[in-house]
Amino acid sequence: MLILGGTREARRLAAVLVDRPGLHVTSSLAGRVRTPSLPPGEVRIGGFGGVDGLAGWLRDKAVDAVVDATHPFAARMSANAAAATARAGVALLVLRRPGWTAGPGDDWRWADTLPEAAALLPSLGERIFLTTGRQDLASFADLDLWFLVRSVDAPEPPAPQRMHVLLDRGPFTVDGERTLLREHRIDVLVTKDSGGDMTAAKLVAARELGIPVVIQSRPPLPAGVTVVPTVAAAADWVVRHP
Repeated sequence: MLILGGTREARRLAAVLVDRPGLHVTSSLAGRVRTPSLPPGEVRIGGFGGVDGLAGWLRDKAVDAVVDATHPFAARMSANAAAATARAGVALLVLRRPGWTAGPGDDWRWADTLPEAAALLPSLGERIFLTTGRQDLASFADLDLWFLVRSVDAPEPPAPQRMHVLLDRGPFTVDGERTLLREHRIDVLVTKDSGGDMTAAKLVAARELGIPVVIQSRPPLPAGVTVVPTVAAAADWVVRHP
């Protein structure tokens, strides 16, 4: 089987399945992070060459099942996985952690795209904590605001001119996020609806400090795919798959 990975859920699924008798597990990573956290077992890094390349790879390797456990915003990979598995006649499951839900005291503004998120910022504050990823800064490049940008690797241009870069990898703590927001006098937090608890501490800290949050909504999944929210459910599907 093939796990399309890069997430904590993908690594956990590989760990659950890698030693199971009669099952050969390969995890695939896109290669966008220079020093990725590797799952156990066989790992391949890099793209497949679109739908045709992935469908051919599935046939060549005689893959029986694919679990798409990519990031909730890896829309192109999810679309390619759905198309390629349908073409190759391979079963597909999507493992997708639930998104975040606002609670009492949260001041959240939703945006379908990052340009929409950027358009909201001038009316909300001057100092922005941006956690949307190093490849997504172009939408904010023309804003005359100050940005604290956190990412695993150094961001790529175009990027805001007034910017401080913090290279770090989660999980993060509420105490740490609270301190970070205070030290940098942050007015607004901008993030994506990634879900999970590895990076949710910033949302709690923002709530406690009364800081508004702008969140990009998730892209839709391909039509007709089967989706489960947990590693346990995905492992059960794999085991039960003929």
